[in-house]
Amino acid sequence: MDRIDVNPAICSGKPVIRGTRIMVRNILGMVAGGYSTAKIRESFPELSEEDVVAALEYAARVVDEDQVLVR
Repeated sequence: MDRIDVNPAICSGKPVIRGTRIMVRNILGMVAGGYSTAKIRESFPELSEEDVVAALEYAARVVDEDQVLVR
């Protein structure tokens, strides 16, 4: 994904929106808290609509790769 960057030198390697230090987890936390895309962009004016969507798509991809083991 060209909008997400994972670099050990930036935010300890946590996924961020490329060119920023805004972590994907911050965007996900806002979505979980009920924020709309517009409200997220209001909080982070440097983000585009595509950046917010990329963060959600990245999270979906990461979750899809995980395997959940039932005990």
